[in-house]
Amino acid sequence: MKNALLKFNTFFLALLVVVTVGCASVDYDYPREESFSPDTSKTQNTYFGRYSATELPKHPAGMSGFMLLGDGVEAFAARLMMADWAQQTLDAQYYLLTDDVIGYAFIASLLKAADRGVRVRLLLDDMLTQGYDLGMVALDSHPNIELRVFNPFTSRTFRPFDLPKFSRLNRRMHNKSFTVDNQLTLIGGRNIAGEYFGARADLNFGDLDVVALGPVVEDVSVMFDEYWNSSGALPVPAFAKSSKQSSSELEIFRARVKEKIDAAVAGVYVDALGEDYMRLLMEESDRIEWANYKLIYDAPSKAILGEDSVKPYIIEDIESAIRQGEKELILVSPYFVPLKAGEAFFQELVDRGMDVIIVTNSLAANNHGAVHSGYAPSRNRLLEMGVRLYEVKSQGISQEYERVGHENSRATLHTKAFLVDRSKLFIGSFNWDPRSININTEMGVLIDSPELGKVATRNFDLKLDEKTYEVVLNDKGQLRWIDRSGDNELVLNKEPDTSWWKRFTTGFMGILPIKSQL
Repeated sequence: MKNALLKFNTFFLALLVVVTVGCASVDYDYPREESFSPDTSKTQNTYFGRYSATELPKHPAGMSGFMLLGDGVEAFAARLMMADWAQQTLDAQYYLLTDDVIGYAFIASLLKAADRGVRVRLLLDDMLTQGYDLGMVALDSHPNIELRVFNPFTSRTFRPFDLPKFSRLNRRMHNKSFTVDNQLTLIGGRNIAGEYFGARADLNFGDLDVVALGPVVEDVSVMFDEYWNSSGALPVPAFAKSSKQSSSELEIFRARVKEKIDAAVAGVYVDALGEDYMRLLMEESDRIEWANYKLIYDAPSKAILGEDSVKPYIIEDIESAIRQGEKELILVSPYFVPLKAGEAFFQELVDRGMDVIIVTNSLAANNHGAVHSGYAPSRNRLLEMGVRLYEVKSQGISQEYERVGHENSRATLHTKAFLVDRSKLFIGSFNWDPRSININTEMGVLIDSPELGKVATRNFDLKLDEKTYEVVLNDKGQLRWIDRSGDNELVLNKEPDTSWWKRFTTGFMGILPIKSQL
C-alpha cells in the first residue's frame, strides 16, 4: 500500500511540475519602451537613402517605385541583400519563421546587421514559435536586437493548456514586412521558411512579393510602429528567461546558426541565390515601376481581444477598390472561402457586367484540407452566376524551380493578389476567407499601374492553361475539371490527383461547423 501511495505521489508531483511549467505565466504588464522608425531625413545618407534621393525627383510627388518578386530564390536574395546593406535600422514583421536553413540564414543576416551597429526590431506572431524560447532569448540578448512576439501563448511548453483562452489566441498577426533604414521595404505573401523560397525538394509555394521605395516605405514603417508599440506585442523577458549569462547564450546560438548554414553552403540552390543577389545589387532600375498607391492594413487591435478596432477592417478597402472596376477582376487567393457574403459580392460584380476570374488551389494542391472543405460548396453557385474558376495543379508551380533542381516537388499556390481592369494591382497577406476578413490582421498595397498590370496579366495568361484546371459545369450541372496543358483538352470528372480517402475526409470536414474559422 505504501509503495502504491509513493508511486501515486511521485506521479502526481511529476504531473504538477509539467502543468506548472506548461502554464508558465506571461507578464502582460512587463515594462516596454516605445520605439519608432527614424525620420527619413536622418537616413538619407544611407545606401538606400542615397538611391531614393536620386530616383524620387524623377517622378511626380506622392508616387512610389515598385518591383515585383515572383521567383522565390530572387525574393530571398532580395531580403539578404537588403539586410547586408542596412546601415541604421532594420524592421521585420512575420507570421512564421521556421528553424530550417532558410530561417537560420535569415537570422544570420539580422545578426550580421546588428553586429555592424544596425538597430534590428523583429516582431513575430506567436502561433508557431513553440520550442523557440531559448533561441529568442539568445537573439534578444544582442545589444542591437530587440525581439517581440504578438499575442503570446501563456503555456510555453504544452499549448493545449491554453485551450480555455481560445478566443484570445485564435486571433493572429498575419502581416509580413521587411524594411531597411525607412528607405526600402519588401512586403507580400511570403513567410520565412524554405517552401516560400524554392528551397525544399518536397514542397514549394508559389508566391508574390514587391520591393518598394518612396513614400510607401514610410507608410509601412508607421504600420510596423503601430504593431510594435501595441499592447499585443510583448518583449521576450515577459514570457521567457534564461539561467545562463546572455553573452554565453548568444554565442551558443551563433554556433548553432553557423552549423545549420555551413551544412548547406554548397549546391545548386546556393549558386542560384548568389546569382540573384548580385543581379539585384547591380541591375539598373528598369524593373521598377512608379505609381500611385494606397497601403491598407488592419489595426493591431483587431487581433487583441477586448480592444475596439480603431479603424475599419481591411476588407472594406479591398471591396471598395474592386467596386471601382468596370470590366474585369482577376482574384488569386490560395485559401478561398467566400461564404454567402462573398458569393453575394461576386454576384454584384457579375450583375454589373464585370468578368470575374478566380484562381485558387485544387484539393491536391491545398495544404489545408479544411479550407478546401469550406470552399467546395461555393463552386456550383459561383459557376452558375458566371464566375470563371481555376484551380492550381499540385505540380504546376514547382516547374518554376527547375533551376534549383526542385521541379518535381509538390506545389501549393500561396500568392494573395488581385487585379482590377488590368491596371490596379493588390499584393499582400490577405486571403479571401473568414479568417483574414474577421479574425487575423492583414496588410497589402494597392498599386495603380497599367504597366505592372501588364506584367501580371502576361504572367497570368502564360501560366493559366499550363498550371491550372478550369472548373466548369456540364449540361447536368456536375463539376468537371478541364486540363488544357497538352495538345488535346482533357476533361476530368473528379477532383484531380486525389484519392477517394482525401475526397471523403475533405467532404466530412465540410459538414463540421467550422467555416467561420477557416
